[in-house]
Formats: sequence, structure tokens, C-alpha cells
Amino acid sequence: MKIKNLLLLLCACNAISAGAQIKKKAPVAAPSTSLSCPKLVVGIVVDQMRWDYLYRYYDRYSAGGFKRMLNEGYTCENATINYLPSVTAIGHSTIYTGSVPAIHGIAGNDFTDQATGKNMYCAGDSSVTSVGSTSSAGKMSPRNLLVTTVTDELKLATNFRSKVIGIALKDRGGILPAGHTANAAYWFDDKNGAWITSTYYMNDLPQWVKDFNGKNLPKAYLDKDWNTLYPINTYVQSTPDDSKYEGKPSGAASATFPIKTSELNKGNMGMIRSTPYGNSLTLDLAMAAVNAEQMGNNVVTDFLAVSLSSTDYVGHQYGTHAVETEDTYLRLDKDLAAFFSFLDGKVGKGNYTVFLSADHGAVQNSGLLNDHNIPAPLWDSGTALREMNKMLEDKYKAPRLIINMNNFQINLNNVVIKDKKLDEEAIKADCIVYLEKQKEIQFVVDMKKAATASIPENLREQIVNGYNAEHSGVIQIILKPNGLTGRVTNGKYPTGTTHSAWNPYDTHIPMVFFGWGINHGATSKPTHMTDIAPTIAALLHIQAPNGNIGQSITEVLKADNKQ
Repeated sequence: MKIKNLLLLLCACNAISAGAQIKKKAPVAAPSTSLSCPKLVVGIVVDQMRWDYLYRYYDRYSAGGFKRMLNEGYTCENATINYLPSVTAIGHSTIYTGSVPAIHGIAGNDFTDQATGKNMYCAGDSSVTSVGSTSSAGKMSPRNLLVTTVTDELKLATNFRSKVIGIALKDRGGILPAGHTANAAYWFDDKNGAWITSTYYMNDLPQWVKDFNGKNLPKAYLDKDWNTLYPINTYVQSTPDDSKYEGKPSGAASATFPIKTSELNKGNMGMIRSTPYGNSLTLDLAMAAVNAEQMGNNVVTDFLAVSLSSTDYVGHQYGTHAVETEDTYLRLDKDLAAFFSFLDGKVGKGNYTVFLSADHGAVQNSGLLNDHNIPAPLWDSGTALREMNKMLEDKYKAPRLIINMNNFQINLNNVVIKDKKLDEEAIKADCIVYLEKQKEIQFVVDMKKAATASIPENLREQIVNGYNAEHSGVIQIILKPNGLTGRVTNGKYPTGTTHSAWNPYDTHIPMVFFGWGINHGATSKPTHMTDIAPTIAALLHIQAPNGNIGQSITEVLKADNKQ
């Protein structure tokens, strides 16, 4: 049948594939300029952002940052992490793959190779070298990630015409989201105070990155010192400045404002990580990348993956209720507003899609909780490790049968166990008996038997999803709520905060979408971190990543963009 005067449009980001949808348009004199996919997708991961930070500081957020996303976009209010442990490398991997450690292989920031007993860094790669630095900070790549990311799938769908760039102060925050096929990933090197990459991506930095580094912005930011954005007495969501729950900046006499970063850095530009200026610097580079690489000006969709790492460094040092943390989020809000305004002008308002989430949350400081009569046990894991190794050595006549307890897991010395023909099951059983007697521990789970363990169902799922036989330990330790490792020394609790547990403070994360193809609204139905990648894949009409276990959140997408 002959069809005249009809324009057949293929979604640019689906390239010329058998599954592309063919849309009929009214007769026109020239190709339509309407978009069938966004010009640019921007993924934003705010490191250590608890879900409640969206609302704890809401009244003081500007109209153009977090509020804009909430007021114009779609928020999933009950989004959670569905694996253990809840740490940075896994979070970034899971957001972009829709997968979990059991499948994608990133079992921690650092994890133990069970065959050799050697420590592995999530992004470590000795086969590549640094580009833009003489240090070893560039010996990184995504090769330890075993599956594709949504950014990889976009590259495949467009026959590698899409530009994909990852940016973060932390190497893992830039590398893992950008995937295996990225044009580039950039991260910050404390040694030279510059943005670098590795030979996995290129042999020389682009001129625009060299020019950006030449501005010496880290020093310019630190020279401004860090004072509160507003009068300090208005920071009502925080404990008093310089409370005993906060850690002091290196070289400082106290944790009080103003923090004299101009004096404290002593030439170490890495100090910017623990200030809100680290987020500002990251978004500065993101805008420079959009400009220089003409992202969003392609015939297909481009993808910019940005991770904002300073929120994590600030949180670890000062805690969840510090003036420093509150100020960091208020400043980040302004930076996001400026970033979105830049995208409006450069790419065009309504021409780009943004999602924002977090890799994990954080627990409140143990001292703060105990001072308010909320149980928060501290477990002396160092003593426990020594006692268990002594117990096992006495029984099996072999030293150090437990290599470490990273990620709250027992990593056995499998090389020695195999060499001496020891009974692994008996060793595990001895460890479990010891650990179950520790009053700070709630559950001790044999990883291989987690699916039938007598623990709550959601915990079983998290442990099973987090267990990778090649990279995970054989026993998972679950502390009681608010539990942390450490000890009270001279009547003082550890300062700051940390994360990695199953509890809501660590696993309830923000998940907000806005821009092209996104509905306005909210849902309180349960969603998971693994749902982000398939939702973006559905928006772009491309295949979900090859290890994906998540589900597209159909309510997020406008009707024309649902698959």
C-alpha cells in the first residue's frame, strides 16, 4: 500500500533498530523539530544523601534547585536500597545497571577476592595509567563491573554516537556510572589538585580539561574560607556548632565556623572534598563538559553522569545533625539551581531529563543518640577479630584463618584452608557461635543459607542480592539498629557518622525525576534503587542493562514515553 505525505520518525536514542517505534506525523514541508527523545540525560547522585534531607531543609531551599525538581518533576517517596552493604561503589553501580552485587560483581568499595584472599578496589586497574597526573590515582577503570550500564545501552542503541561522560571527585563515582563504553570519566587527584582520567579512555586530556585545570579553581574556592551561608543562629536543624559529635578539620583547633580553609589546606587541594566547594567544583566541570563537548547538541541523546561526593566527606566528618551538613545542602541547592538554569539556556528548557538519587544514607552519631536515650550500640570489631582468629588457631593449628571483616562480612583465608585441607563448614560454624554471643549483634547469617535464614524477609532479600560468591565473605553480620563499630574512649563516642547497614537511615534514598518526558507527581509505593536504570531505559526506548533486575516505574513517564 502506497503511503504519501507521511514522515516516519525513529527515536534518535533508539537508533535504527528493529524495535524502534514508527510515528506518523501530519504532512509537513520539512522534518519536524519536535523531540522524540531528550537531547541530554543528566544523572545526579548525591553521595550520602538521606531521603529526609529533601524535606529537613526544604523551607530554606531556593525555587530553582531541589524544590524545582519536586515541584516540576516526579518523586518516589519510598525508594530503598535492596542489597547489602549500602556503600558508595555498589550504590553507583546499582543505580546505573539496575542490578545488584550478586550479578554486577561490585561487592563493596573494597572487597576480598575469595580465590586469592587479595584485596580488590572496585575501580582499580593496574593495566592502565594516569592521564593528567604522575600519581597512581589514575590507575582506574570500570573493568571490575561485570554488566552493562544504562549508559552502555544508550551507546549500543545509537551505534556509539551518543556522548557519555562521568564526573565526580571520587574515581568510583565517575567511572562506574559512565560504564564500559564512555567517551570519558574524570575524577579529582589530590596530588596535583586537578581533574584526571586514565588510559582506559584516552592518552591525553582534552584541551578544555587542561584549560579548566589551569584556572586553579580548587585554590580559589579554598581561599574564600568556609562560613555559613546564613546567620549561624538560624540553623535550627542542627546541633550547636562545634558539638562533641563533630570531627575537627585536619589542623583545626575546633569544628567551629568560619573554617579557615585558606590556612588549613597547606597546599593540599584535597581539602576541598570536605567542604561544599567540592560540589561547586564538580558542577563547574560538568558545565564545562556540556559546553566543550557540545552535549545535548547531538543527533542522538547524550548522557552526563555526575556524582556529588562532598556531601559524603562532610557527613562522615561532621555527622547528620551538624551545621556544616546543613550548610552544605543549602549551598548544594543553590549550585543545582544554577546548574539547571545553565542547562535551560544551553540545551533548552524541556529538552533534557534529570534524575537525582543517592548511593546510600547515613546513621546518626552514636553519642547523640545515646545522649537522647536512643539505643545505639558500639561493637569492638577489632577485638572480636583477634579473639576469633586466636580461637580458630588454637583449634585448627593455623594462623589468621579470618583475613578481615570488611563490609560486616567474615572473609576466610581460603588459600590456607585449602592448603591444610581444613573443614570450611566447621570453621564457619565456630565463627557463627562466637558472633551470636556478641550482645551488639542482632543476626549472624551464613551467606549460602541466607535464603532460608530465620530473619525478616526484606533482610533475606538484601543479603541474597548482596552476596557475590567471588567477592563477598561467607558470613554476614547484622548489628542491632543504630549499631556501629568502635568504642567509647575516655568517655567520648566516635565523631561524625558512617553507613553500610540495612536500616532505613542507610537505605531510604531520594529518587526524583524531572524534565523531558517526566510526569509531575509523587508515589509512596515501594520502589527500589534498581528501578532507576530501567525507567531511564524505558524513557529512551532502549534495552535495559543486561544484568537488570529492576522494574520501570511507569507512573514517572508521560504516556507517549512508556514501553
